[in-house]
Amino acid sequence: MTIANEPAADLSLGERSAAHLWGHFARHGEGITPPVITRGEGMRIYDDRGRSYLDGLAGLFVVQAGHGRVELAEAAAKQAKELAFFPIWSYATPPAVELAERLAAYAPGDLNRVFFTTGGGEAVESAWKLAKQYYKLVGKPMKHKVISRAVAYHGTPQGALAITGVPALKQMFEPLTPGGFRAPNTNIYRADDELAGDPKKFGRWAADRIAEAIEFEGPDTVAAVFLEPVQNAGGCFPPPPGYFERVREICDEYDVLLVSDEVICAFGRIGSMFACDDFGYVPDIITCAKGMTSGYSPIGAMIASDRLFEPFRDGTTSFPHGYTFGGHPVSAAVALANLDLFEREGLNDHVKQNAPAFRATLERLNDLPIVGDVRGEGYFYGIELVKDKATKETFSNAESERILRGFLSSALFEAGLYCRADDRGDPVVQLAPPLIAGQVEFDEMEQILRSVLTEAYTLL
Repeated sequence: MTIANEPAADLSLGERSAAHLWGHFARHGEGITPPVITRGEGMRIYDDRGRSYLDGLAGLFVVQAGHGRVELAEAAAKQAKELAFFPIWSYATPPAVELAERLAAYAPGDLNRVFFTTGGGEAVESAWKLAKQYYKLVGKPMKHKVISRAVAYHGTPQGALAITGVPALKQMFEPLTPGGFRAPNTNIYRADDELAGDPKKFGRWAADRIAEAIEFEGPDTVAAVFLEPVQNAGGCFPPPPGYFERVREICDEYDVLLVSDEVICAFGRIGSMFACDDFGYVPDIITCAKGMTSGYSPIGAMIASDRLFEPFRDGTTSFPHGYTFGGHPVSAAVALANLDLFEREGLNDHVKQNAPAFRATLERLNDLPIVGDVRGEGYFYGIELVKDKATKETFSNAESERILRGFLSSALFEAGLYCRADDRGDPVVQLAPPLIAGQVEFDEMEQILRSVLTEAYTLL
């Protein structure tokens, strides 16, 4: 008997995926067969052909502790045997309680209230909804708008997408949730000459544009400013000196919440558990996800200050928002085991000690004519590609299509490096390896990049 839609025995997994698997942010069509990754070990991933690749992106800025950590799998299995699922809708579970305590202890200031989600986009969505309700509860009901930065990515749910500053990601889903507005980002490489030569002046300029946006929209209508410590989309824009100090002043002056979107930057990606500590500011809310479990099980969180929780402590007021799998006991147990691993192996200190070597190794690529800028912090870097180093001329749309998607993505992978070629903004290659990486892996990344980028320049 033939079963309907039974996979053909002579087809590869990649070919079979074309029949049923709808890839995220992926192109589909005749001749497009996605690579199939079957396992991971340490710094490396393996495909269904048995080939090995250096994971230069930690999956998707996620696998902080590296692949194949048995203790994390065992933590999941142990918890699943004990209590596989129960919601935290007016109930609690031991792993959720313990993880909330742990995250509150890591978070700065009075950020002591942890609202669990299943991912980063949901955490951002939750933060905006909390900001709106908080201001209604304290008698400022018009405060609902959000300021974020140009080219910034904050997620794909309708609210988070309205905060996202990448127009191409939003066009197909408009009209979006109203209330999202933009300020300039901190791309000093593309700043005017006067500002580019003075990072502190540039930082003040960029921060003051946020104040300008609040003033333009009306301070009594703006609820929050959403900023990543190091902006991802556009290619790893670090904050200039004094930037977050000034943004904190601005938010306090206008009674606007500062949300530190650390979905990528938290859990050692920059160095500390929370990157706001690396840059010396205390936000009102932190959103986080990805590295909390090193990807071994999905979870996210919004961590809010005691001040924001206070209006909900009256015994009758609730935050009417939640997710079935938020604070999932298995995911929470994995997160606790992952954080134990961080502390036992000193992963945060490992990043802080090795980050200068990672930067120096990648900066060797500055001698290539196609490399315009190498920027980032910690274990989170972008390499901006240009047509002309002297003028900083970027690729045309056709060149970006041909070089990034038509050549670089597959060529880097075939050369043994999994990373990301991206053009949300100007064309970049992004690198964010697992936090266990050291000089051997840095050198391997640099050598592969050097070879492939040299060939890419000949195609311009």
